Amino acid sequence: MESTRQNKISRLIQKELAEIFQKESRELFHGKMISVTTVRVTSDLSLARAYLSIFPSEKMEELMKEIKQLTPKIRFELGKKTGKQLRVIPSLEFYIDDSLDYIDNIDRLLK
Repeated sequence: MESTRQNKISRLIQKELAEIFQKESRELFHGKMISVTTVRVTSDLSLARAYLSIFPSEKMEELMKEIKQLTPKIRFELGKKTGKQLRVIPSLEFYIDDSLDYIDNIDRLLK
């Protein structure tokens, strides 16, 4: 069970990451839409796992490799935005959130 502090930090990181991806998507990601669906922070606040939804989903793996290479730059930008609120900026890990694809697949199967 997550503490109140973990919830607050995860919401803050989710909001700031969404803004970073929105600003950088034109230049770095060739106009692909990247949404931060969930952020989960470990109990020691040292690691944040961000789940991303990418549209369109073609070349998703290639884009995830690019995002993982840019993780230090993204963490630096996050640190500039949240430096006054967080003492230590957590390390970032990015994962694909495929829940929308799963829901779409279930809808297709039911029809």
